[in-house]
Amino acid sequence: RRLMEHLRKYVWGVLICAVLVHFAIIYAVPNVLMNVAISRLSEMGLNRWQVAPRVTEQSRQIVRPSPDFAYSACTYDLSRGPLVISAAPWREYWSLSLYAGNSDNFFVIDDREAHSGAEITLVQRGRPHPEGASMVVESPSARGIALIRRLAPTPEEYSAAAQQAPEDVCASLASLSATDS
Repeated sequence: RRLMEHLRKYVWGVLICAVLVHFAIIYAVPNVLMNVAISRLSEMGLNRWQVAPRVTEQSRQIVRPSPDFAYSACTYDLSRGPLVISAAPWREYWSLSLYAGNSDNFFVIDDREAHSGAEITLVQRGRPHPEGASMVVESPSARGIALIRRLAPTPEEYSAAAQQAPEDVCASLASLSATDS
């Protein structure tokens, strides 16, 4: 009987530890993976768009990217204030998606909602909204990734999308205000 009681306590202890480890992994893995993605994508700097090369079997910085899309990514950091993020219009399907530091997708806009492109002001949740901003989006984290996808299934369409990309903006509101002055 003592053995059974001791064994029961041991089994409960193992189960409690397993549940705690399970929840720790569920919380940690998305954050770790997103930190790796942010590090890789921000090698050329934060708060600026980077056009990815055309997707091939050998070029995969994003897990399972579609070869039919031209991708632009901006790793953002809101610790110094809001950002302006814009996507220039594209003749085919396009979308702008925002991902938090834990990999949650918290905002998407596409050509169906914004035929002539989109411009948002991104602020960290709980921080003041800038005056005069037409569309303010609150990020649940200070760091994350903005991603533009443009349908460009052929090499010619990819080239056209890459030529369109310099019209996109991912910059601090302060730096844009300074250049307007």
